[in-house]
Amino acid sequence: MNQFWRNIRPEQLRELSLVLIIALAVLFFGSQIENYYHPRTFNRIASSVAILAVVAAGQTLVVIMRNIDLSVGSIVGFTAYFTGRILVNSPEMSPVAAIILAMLMGGGLGVINGLIIAYGNVPAIITTLGTLAIYRAVLVNGANAESIITSALPTWLVDLPRLNAFTFGEIQIRAVVLLALIVVIIFQLAVTFLPWGRRLYAIGSNPHAAEMAGLPVKRTTVSVYAICGALCGIGGFLFLARFGTITVVAAQGMELQVVAAVVVGGVNIFGGSGSLIGALLGTILIATLEQSLLRWRVISEFWRDAVLGLLILLAVTTDSLILKNLRSWWGRSTQTDSPSPATHQAEIEVEIEEVAS
Repeated sequence: MNQFWRNIRPEQLRELSLVLIIALAVLFFGSQIENYYHPRTFNRIASSVAILAVVAAGQTLVVIMRNIDLSVGSIVGFTAYFTGRILVNSPEMSPVAAIILAMLMGGGLGVINGLIIAYGNVPAIITTLGTLAIYRAVLVNGANAESIITSALPTWLVDLPRLNAFTFGEIQIRAVVLLALIVVIIFQLAVTFLPWGRRLYAIGSNPHAAEMAGLPVKRTTVSVYAICGALCGIGGFLFLARFGTITVVAAQGMELQVVAAVVVGGVNIFGGSGSLIGALLGTILIATLEQSLLRWRVISEFWRDAVLGLLILLAVTTDSLILKNLRSWWGRSTQTDSPSPATHQAEIEVEIEEVAS
């Protein structure tokens, strides 16, 4: 049994704990809210998860590299609005073309972020905080006080959130949820098996050593921000499909939810560790809390956001403290099987060199 626990890394325990916390949250709100277990409740949660999970996937790649992107909410709002405007003017556009268009828009904005950070040597938090405001200002100016309304959008887009990919008895899997799961699985496989993915972990663990080993840190940074922007573009498309009516404040504040979901999901804010599966679980927890608090009438509407923020803060803080202790215990328990510090450092250097080659 002791050997079994040795083989489980702290990050895996975090993911298992998240599954337990989600289950407890569902049981708690089910005891407090009438008809909570109605399929409509889980459809609402799933719709929120679909949008947040896609954006959180991009944010996860960025955070693994020891960076952050605070402009994701503005990119989602930007792509949602301008994709909607184009669809209003060109209703014959196909769904695939609309998704590609949104990805190109978001990817272009992400490239701007990446170029400034990689080649302008501006810290990521400063760069994306600035572009958060710039992209939103461009949206406000370009919108010219006009909103996208649901009735003006193509019928296929309005019906998309209710489209089922497949059905198991009474359980219906929405197409947008399936799309989000596909995105998460693809990038989880990419960071696990592709040299590009191993490079992200190497850079996030020690950027200086990775650069000295010859890893293309700058190019990788630009590519990660471009991918994050493209995934925000998909998130913007899903946001447009879900809400239909889009104003200049669309997705405002989403960056806080996304960062919270990523951190709660076990992605180390200091880079070098984490997984997209963990980020997905963090997204499910955040969406469950958000949608459940909206229906829990015990709390005033004015305090719901504050309670949600408090729960997120407690979850992140508690999770961080527990993980720190788990890592310490895991390190002690495997000390007898671990190499010396000098040997361990040599292994890290060899691994970075292998990734560079």
